[in-house]
This record gives sequence, C-alpha cells and structure tokens, in this order.
Amino acid sequence: MKTCHNNLYRNTNRQVEKSVPTTFRLSDSNGLSLVSTLWILTILSVLAMQLLYSFRLENRARKNFVDRIKYHYAAKAGFEWGIAKLGIDETNFDSLGETWAVPVQQQIDDGIQQGRFLNYQVTIVDEGSKININAVGEGTIRNFLAFLGAQPENNQTGDLAARIVEGRPYRTVRDVARVEGMTPEILYGIQQQVAAEQATSDAENIPQQPQITMATNSLVNMATIYSVDANTDSNGQQRVNINTANAQQLRQIRGNNNQTVFSQGEANAIIQNRESNQFGGISALLDVPAVSDNVFNNISGQITVEAPSVQNTSFEDNNDQFGDGNNQGDGGDNNGGNENSLTNINTADSDELQELQGIDNGIADRIIAHRNSQGNFQNIDAIKEVKLMTVQELAGIADKVTVKDGQTVNGLININTAPLQILQLLPGMDQTKAQAIIARREEESQEAQQGTLGEPVRGTPFNDIGQLLDIEEIDDQTFRQVVDWVTYRSRGYRIESIGVAADGKTIARCVGIVVRNGNQFSIPHWRQD
Repeated sequence: MKTCHNNLYRNTNRQVEKSVPTTFRLSDSNGLSLVSTLWILTILSVLAMQLLYSFRLENRARKNFVDRIKYHYAAKAGFEWGIAKLGIDETNFDSLGETWAVPVQQQIDDGIQQGRFLNYQVTIVDEGSKININAVGEGTIRNFLAFLGAQPENNQTGDLAARIVEGRPYRTVRDVARVEGMTPEILYGIQQQVAAEQATSDAENIPQQPQITMATNSLVNMATIYSVDANTDSNGQQRVNINTANAQQLRQIRGNNNQTVFSQGEANAIIQNRESNQFGGISALLDVPAVSDNVFNNISGQITVEAPSVQNTSFEDNNDQFGDGNNQGDGGDNNGGNENSLTNINTADSDELQELQGIDNGIADRIIAHRNSQGNFQNIDAIKEVKLMTVQELAGIADKVTVKDGQTVNGLININTAPLQILQLLPGMDQTKAQAIIARREEESQEAQQGTLGEPVRGTPFNDIGQLLDIEEIDDQTFRQVVDWVTYRSRGYRIESIGVAADGKTIARCVGIVVRNGNQFSIPHWRQD
C-alpha cells in the first residue's frame, strides 16, 4: 500500500514538473501576437489618418480650384462691366468727375450654389494721365527721370533721356529696362531692405531674402505706351491738318466766334512756309510770318519806311546820279522812284497796303496791328517780323487743327485726369501751374455738366484746350509750350478687375488695356493672375 502511494506521488510530481514549462511557452506566444496586433492597428491607423488627410487636402484643393475658376470669371465679368461703362460714355471730355472714374464693387450670382454671390471690384484708369514714352519730347523725359531720382549732377538724366528716345518704339513700358543706364530704382522704384531678424539657431543661421517693395512713383507706374485720343474736335469733326491742307481747307477753319481765321493771303503764307519745313506742332503757327519770303521779294521795291520828304530827297539824289528819271521803268521803282511810287508801311492804311501784290485784308490788318503794338518799322525787312496769328487766336482753333493725318493721335496728356506729378513735368509747366489746372477742373460750377445718362459730373472739366488760357497762371508763353502735348479726353484706358472673397482676399485678377474707337473696342494688352 505504501509502495502504491509513493508511485502515485512520483507520478504527480512528474506531471507538475512537465506542466510548468508548458504553461510559460503558451504565455510568450500570446504576448507576441498581441504586440503584432497592436503594431498592425497602429500602422492601419496611420494609414487611415494619412488617407483621410489626403482626402481632406484633395477636397480643399478641389474647392480652391473651383473658387478660383468662379472668381476668375467674376473678375472677367467686372472687366466686361468696365467696357460697357466706357461704351455708354459719350461726353466730349474725359474727367475724374465722371462715374467711370470711380472704383466700384459689385456682385454676380454664383451660378452653382443658389443664394451665393461673388464679389468683384473694378478700377478704370485713363492712360492719358501718364507719360507716353513713345511720344513725348526728350525734355519731358528728362524732367520725368529727374522726378524719379536720376542724378543730374552725373549727367545721367540727359544721357539716359537721349538713349530712351533713340530706343523707340517700345512694345511695353518694361522694355525700357534694356536701355543703357536704366536702374531698378528708376524703373520700379524698388528699395531693398536687409532683413532685420535672423535665426538664432546655428543650424538655421541662414540670412533671409531682402524684402522688395514697389514704390508708387516709378516709371512702370507713371508711364505708358497706350495713351491715345481721337483726332477730332469736340464736336466729332475731323481736324484740319495744317501740313497737308490746301488754301480752301485752311480758309474754312473757324474760331470760337464762328468767324474765319485765315484770309486767302494768310492761307498762302502757311502753305509757302511749310514748303521748307513741315510743322512739328500747331504752336508752330505762331512763328509763321504773315508776309512770306515770296511776297516780300515781290513788294520790297514798292515799300518804304521813310517819310515823303525823305523819299523826295532820295529821288533827287538819284536824278543827279543817273540823269533823267522819267523813264526808269521797273528798275527805277526798285531804286527809289518818286514819292508816290512807294508805300510807307508805317503810315499806310489797310486799303493802301492791299494794293501791294500778295497783301490782302487779313495780312494788311496784321501789319497795322503789329506796328500799333510794337511801334514803327525801322526798315522794310522788319515787315517779315509780322506774325500770322496771336496766342489768343491759336487758342481759338487749337481744337480744330492738327499736324498729323489719321483717326487718332498718340501721346497727349489729358489735363482732366493727369495728377499733379505728371502735369508739372510738361514743357513750360511747374508745380504752381499744375496745381492751378487741377483747381480749375475740380471747382464746382453753378451749371453742372451731365454725363451720358444724365448723372452729374463733378467739377468743371475742360472741353477745349483753349480754355487753358482762362487760367491766370497760364500765360501766353506757357500755353505756347504746352499746347502741343495736352488734350482734354482720352480713348485709351486700363481696366483692372479683381474677384474678392468674403474675407476680403483677392482670388483672381485680370488687367487689360482698352482702346475705344467709336463704338468699337480693341484690347492690345491682356494679363490675368
């Protein structure tokens, strides 16, 4: 019995010994499975999160793309609105007091999401308010460069202005960058600033890029190549080209009083004067002599500035020298003749002057007006100093004459829209005169002008170049210098339209140059961002 009990005890111990290591092996296997499961779940979670993040990015990118497309077309809608606004503007002037010159913000229906609207902002700028680098004179460009900071003490202004003129024509304003001597400061008004802060960590001790800011007073912002105006008067009638018009066409020119300006003789004087040199501007009419060289050669032997007693003494001296002067013929008249054969241009009236070959009532009146204002002629050659017209008369026809053929004329500055900085750069102008022009166009009139749709026009815009003489600060000499470079309207505009999100952020932008020719519009330049 005891033996049996011992055997049973030994068998039980063996089973316990065998069961212990078996139990530990099962625990190691289960732990490894658990760890593996956790790693798999972690990886799947990361993948799921990455997938969800990718879906979110893709959804946001798709939404941004859709919004950009929407706001792009909203901006284009604003651009078309600007064209339509200009299309209905039929005033005979273009000024900052008209509704097209006021920036607007409007909305357009989303088209996809009902009840949602897209905002756009439109700004229209007259290109005639800028300096046309393809058209203005070298002197104006020199003033422009000095205003932008070119150094005159280094002769940079003069040389650079000459090179800019030599490099014409330019396809864009930025093409001026290729002109030798042009600098970024002049072209863009760029000021580079060194970064004030740098990373303190040695690993990130990298200098930051300079910050670049665009200045408002820069060549690219204040210059253009698109300024254009119609070559017509304020009534839409084609102007008379004084370089090609015949005498009949010149005689049809009428001043503000609706009276003819040129007589037949004066028209002939214009034609004879331009045969040697074409007129560069309408101000050249002020230098045309009323008595042309041809007319003077024909009448020089028939005129005098001496009193009759002096003429008689000369006649007797001639008789003593040449004998009997009763049969001198034409040669005798040229050498003196009797006292009744010569016309004293210091005393002759209009009828007497008109008896001379080539002198009509218009020229005769100008001869008399000249001697009344300037005094007697000292010699017969002084008659060639009589000018064809006065500054006041030129002001009366400045809107009716031109020196170029064609439907348009380029490069004129619109005195109704140009800022002070531009006006003061023109020939004969300074800051005081420029400010006087701005004050005149902004002053309110008791009889306010109206736009095409009856809306009131702010200020008193110019509708004739001759009105510059009404300004006290603009004297005759200033008018003479500036009249060839200014206008009171424009046919070239810059339209900028932007699509704006609800938070005020600009989503899309388009800019175009619009040139109006009657009811037709052309777009020579277009850019979209």
